[in-house]
Amino acid sequence: MNTTPGIRENEVRKWLDAHVGGVEGELEYHQIVGGHSNLTYTVTENSGRKWVLRRPPLGHVLATAHDMGREYRVIKALAGSEVPVPRVVGLCEDTTINDAPFYVMDFVEGIVVRDAEIARSQPLSVRNKMGESLLKTLVSLHAVDVDEVGLGDLARKDAYIERQLKRWKAQFEQSTNREIPGVFEIHDNLLQNVPEQQGVGIVHGDYRLDNTIMSETGEVAAVLDWELCTLGDVLSDLAAIISYSNDLTGMETQAMSVEGFPTPGEVRELYSDLSERDLSELDFYIAFAYWRLACILEGVYTRYAAGVMGNEADAAAIEVFGERVLLLIDLANSTFQDFLKD
Repeated sequence: MNTTPGIRENEVRKWLDAHVGGVEGELEYHQIVGGHSNLTYTVTENSGRKWVLRRPPLGHVLATAHDMGREYRVIKALAGSEVPVPRVVGLCEDTTINDAPFYVMDFVEGIVVRDAEIARSQPLSVRNKMGESLLKTLVSLHAVDVDEVGLGDLARKDAYIERQLKRWKAQFEQSTNREIPGVFEIHDNLLQNVPEQQGVGIVHGDYRLDNTIMSETGEVAAVLDWELCTLGDVLSDLAAIISYSNDLTGMETQAMSVEGFPTPGEVRELYSDLSERDLSELDFYIAFAYWRLACILEGVYTRYAAGVMGNEADAAAIEVFGERVLLLIDLANSTFQDFLKD
């Protein structure tokens, strides 16, 4: 009998047994709370061995939004690079086993700083180190030669922002069930003012503090959640960190707002010190980051309200996502106006 939503325990056990050289005793499955898209579980063996399983949400999702094979491929390709990632165990695309594709990777020990409370529990010196390591790791990711690691055909290399605007507009239209003023106007304004792309790099797509595992000393031990990874304009990743570290987003639990982590201005400065990229038009990317985050959260809001995120959804928090979408649209508009003034 299956007791964990999203896991066919007997079938998954047989698959895992064949891929890790055998498993012993019972396996314990636990859904990790915190993610708002793909479902993530720890799988623990009696002996103490531990893995992580990722699969799509339980309900209907957009065709390209939860591609397990793509996520698995990126993590596998980055093994041995300067970007720390978990070791992958295997990918299962046979939907008769668990009703949806999934992949398994090794569990990485460390700290996931999901909110301000966890952040404050760390010494100030460790918080400082975490912020520095987060930016250094991002610069390392953006320096990876996509062809050298075998990801040159992962996606188109040009017109990244244009493609993203098209994608997230479509996702917003398919995910929302309410009217939100300004979403399409900002989309059009961004589309008409896209800066020239500075080369091609790996774009994580959702790079932020709580999508990493940190060591006790504050170093990035692993970068997680590669589901939005693609090729293109890497400044969008930098802008995303800034959008998450801004207190004005209303995300009061965001760890980056805690003392010891870099402010938005310091994030920009740290990246500039470590990279040779021109940041003179970064405000455009920050406006885009706010707009895109609004589109993402609208999808999260809709999925939570529909009850397709397993047993982790907190009903009391559902409307918070809806309110944040409105705030982010306002921030996107004001930041875009700042970009036009520069």
